[in-house]
Amino acid sequence: MSAKIYRPAKTAMQSGKAKTHLWVLEFDQEQPRRIDPIMGYTSSGDMRQQVRLTFETQELAEAYAKRNGIEYRVIAPKEPARQTVAYPDNFRYTRTQPWTH
Repeated sequence: MSAKIYRPAKTAMQSGKAKTHLWVLEFDQEQPRRIDPIMGYTSSGDMRQQVRLTFETQELAEAYAKRNGIEYRVIAPKEPARQTVAYPDNFRYTRTQPWTH
């Protein structure tokens, strides 16, 4: 039984950072998914794939995994590179592209 611990990134459908401050522990897939021959649904007999635990900090998630004997890996969050752009930069003399209407 192994799991991954990560902090989710914000989705493309939201402008804020809701639900991105929590750390998530998700179990890895132990059984392969299979396609039902009659209906075509994808299913799995692995119930742990449905479990998603959230924690306030990475340390709490790691402590839970250690306490319950779960092998885990931590995926470090990638911080976005923010560009600071000022309105007066649109009218700079050294602008690389000409300003047009």
